[in-house]
Amino acid sequence: MSGYPATAEALTPAPRSPYRLPEPRRGEVTARIVVGNDHHLLLDALAQTLRMVDDFEVVGVACGGAEVVPAVLRSNPTVVVLGAPGSGSSGLSLAAEVHGRRPSVGIVMVAPTPTRALVDDAFRTGVLSVVPMDATLHHLIRTIRGVSGGCMTVYPDLQPTSGEACGLSDRERDVLRLTWTGASVREIADELYLAPGSVRNVTSAAIRKLGGRNRYDAARIARERGWV
Repeated sequence: MSGYPATAEALTPAPRSPYRLPEPRRGEVTARIVVGNDHHLLLDALAQTLRMVDDFEVVGVACGGAEVVPAVLRSNPTVVVLGAPGSGSSGLSLAAEVHGRRPSVGIVMVAPTPTRALVDDAFRTGVLSVVPMDATLHHLIRTIRGVSGGCMTVYPDLQPTSGEACGLSDRERDVLRLTWTGASVREIADELYLAPGSVRNVTSAAIRKLGGRNRYDAARIARERGWV
């Protein structure tokens, strides 16, 4: 470890942010954040900047991949912001480890030159957003707020190339899409030329994959993440 503090309290106090995005309720913390990056300067700059946002709380910083998971386990964040190396491979491995240990934590990956292939791999890993390095701070702040609430944010040019990127089959996406419109199981079965029992089986599989409470909640999650 390079001497970076593990908690936000140990960081040098930062001035208030000049950014004025749509305001959460006064005093509300919308995201508890762990920031991870291999480079000290970028790590410190990003952590300090995020601390200037009134509704963010930076609860941990981690310099180097080996420090990220311990910081997550120690700090109980809602979001982890990871700086990915140029290749993206080690960043994806780290994201997979974080997701495996804390599935409820939203993961934002900041990548120098993200490609659709990287986005596909990232979503399979459990990442909810891939943000290019040339994105605006405004976009990153909005992304973190959304990811903290379980939403996926994707640049238009970086949309996943297929439904399989999100772990859902085409049939599961079709069923969720029709569920979102309010269709009944019988109506979905008629539309897709399936037996009602098959629709229920497909729906159950989608609910398990998305962690939904019921079929309507699963459809909502898929809709918010841009998968249906």
